[in-house]
Amino acid sequence: MPYYKNSDLPANVADVLPKHAKEIYRAAFNSAWEQYKEPEEQREETAHKVAWSAVKKEYEKDEKSGKWVKKKETQVERSPVH
Repeated sequence: MPYYKNSDLPANVADVLPKHAKEIYRAAFNSAWEQYKEPEEQREETAHKVAWSAVKKEYEKDEKSGKWVKKKETQVERSPVH
């Protein structure tokens, strides 16, 4: 059961993620739904796991507010080459 709009997402996703994260979730879920067709009884569970994994690559749950926020980019410090 692919999701065609963000509003189609389950409440435990739609109610907690910002718009961009919902788009990531929906795209990853739909892709996994198409890719993992067997075993049928685990298809939806697998697609949800893949979708959450995709979201967690770019978003994290803020410990203080409990809201999902975009991860800050980490800058690698480089020492000058002599």
